[in-house]
Amino acid sequence: MNSHDISQSRTVLAGDPDGPAARFVAAMNSGDSRSIEHIYEDDAVLVPVPGHPVTGPARIAANRHMQSFGLPIKARPRHVYVSGDIALLIVDWSMRGTATDGTEIDMSGTATDVARRGADGQWRYVIDNPHGTWQP
Repeated sequence: MNSHDISQSRTVLAGDPDGPAARFVAAMNSGDSRSIEHIYEDDAVLVPVPGHPVTGPARIAANRHMQSFGLPIKARPRHVYVSGDIALLIVDWSMRGTATDGTEIDMSGTATDVARRGADGQWRYVIDNPHGTWQP
């Protein structure tokens, strides 16, 4: 599995409920910070640090910070539960290696994310919580 893969044998389409995770991986690994924002609803929440949700410009900055490490992210949906146009995604992810500034990075977690299918059929994050239920 390469860093852009989200599952070993299944092509994930934007219309699939686990599509946001696949699109996030592709956008993060592309180096294009603007493409990441297309995966979120306008008022979506990101929880970059447990207990500290952010939206808007702070969400954009948090994703850019993670992308600035210059390391590939890997993600694999563990569970996807769908009710109508709402999906709960449980996603295992990791980012490991030497960052562009020489810092060793070893990050991983199990995300608990909520996505909504828009009128265009695309699934977008409403809540992106990469650390899930992590407790200090």
